[in-house]
Amino acid sequence: MQRDVIDCLVNVHFGETEQPAWMRAVRDDYFKGPKSMFGQVDLAELLDEMDEHGVRKAILMDSIATPRVTARKFVEAHPDRFALAMGGMNLLRPVPSMRELAAVAADLPVVYATVGPSFWGDGQYPPSDAVYYPLYAKCAELELPLCMNTGIPGPPIPGEAQNPMHLDRVCVRFPELKLCMIHGADPWWDIAIRLLIKYSNLRIMTSAWSPKRLPESLLHYMRTRGQNKVIFGSDWPVLAMRRVIPEAEALDLPPDVLDNYLHNNAQEFFFGGPQEQE
Repeated sequence: MQRDVIDCLVNVHFGETEQPAWMRAVRDDYFKGPKSMFGQVDLAELLDEMDEHGVRKAILMDSIATPRVTARKFVEAHPDRFALAMGGMNLLRPVPSMRELAAVAADLPVVYATVGPSFWGDGQYPPSDAVYYPLYAKCAELELPLCMNTGIPGPPIPGEAQNPMHLDRVCVRFPELKLCMIHGADPWWDIAIRLLIKYSNLRIMTSAWSPKRLPESLLHYMRTRGQNKVIFGSDWPVLAMRRVIPEAEALDLPPDVLDNYLHNNAQEFFFGGPQEQE
C-alpha cells in the first residue's frame, strides 16, 4: 500500500532566471546534479513524479522580494496539491517587510515563512540577533510557522550563523513561535536533537538530505522521544522525489514512525491538524 506523503520543500522557480555562479557550483560540485536541475519545470511531469511516489501535497518555495511566478501558477492550477513557503523578507527594514508578509499570507496559501541565516547579510546575523525579532513576533502573531536553515550550507558562504545552538535563546524568548530547522543540522545533529527534546515548539526537516545519509542518532530519536518532531522534505529537484522517498521507506523505522515522518508531522505542524477523510 502506498503511503501518503507531504513534501515540505520543493523548488519550481529555478528556471525563471539564470542561477548565480555559486548555485551552479553547488549543483555541479556538491550535489553532482544534471544541467537540467535549473531548467523550467513542467507541471504535468512534476505531478506524475508526485503521484508515482504518493506525494499528496508539495510546499513550493516563494519570495516576497522576487515573487515566484511558477510556484504561484502551480498553486492556482492545483490548490489541492500545492501550498507556498514565503521567504525574501528584508529584516533590515522590518516594518514594511512584515506588512508585506502579513498581506501575502492573507491572500495566498502560505503555510510557513522561511529565512536562511547564512544566505543574507553575509552570514553575520545568527538567529539570536535582535534583527530577527520582528519576524519572530509577526510569525507568532499570524500563527505562521517559521523555517530556518541550520547546519553548514553547501555554498562557499559562512556557516556559523546556522549552528542550531543559536535557536536556544529564540525558543526561550518566543515560546509562541512554531519553529522548524530545515536542511538538517550537520555537523551539529546532537545539538539539534537536544534542543528538540527541550522545546515543544521546535521541529526539524531533513530537506536536502538523502535519507540514507541521516545519522543514526536522529533515527534513534525518531523511534523514541522524537516521533512527532522530524519532518520530511526533498529540496526537489536538488534531490528528486523518486530517489529520496524510496530511501525513506527503506529506513529502519516502525511503520507508524515512518508515517509520521513522511506525512503526519507535516500535516499537524504546517496544516493545523489531522487530514480530513475524503
